[in-house]
Amino acid sequence: MKGSRRQGTRTVVVHARDTMSANSNGTMGNPAEIAATGPRFGLIVSKAVGNAVVRHRTSRRLRHVCMTLIPKLPAGVDVVIRALPASATATSEQLEKDITKALRKQWDI
Repeated sequence: MKGSRRQGTRTVVVHARDTMSANSNGTMGNPAEIAATGPRFGLIVSKAVGNAVVRHRTSRRLRHVCMTLIPKLPAGVDVVIRALPASATATSEQLEKDITKALRKQWDI
């Protein structure tokens, strides 16, 4: 993502961008609309992670972790999570720990 910060762990690479600060220079949409939506998450789970069944299971685990992080993140944050092959065998707890560790570097969560 353009203008984002990237942090990698063993299982995921997390790109995060504060769209509210991007709005100050007029490059994004209406700040009120973005603030009302809360944080947004995007997932990238490539074929390198595994076959379709493994990729879908990994996506479901990542989606669950993202739902638990919504109250902890400020509104207007875009987060893209790219799953690495190690995420296929990781537990949900390990995925949450890795994603939280990556996001903690930018926000106090």
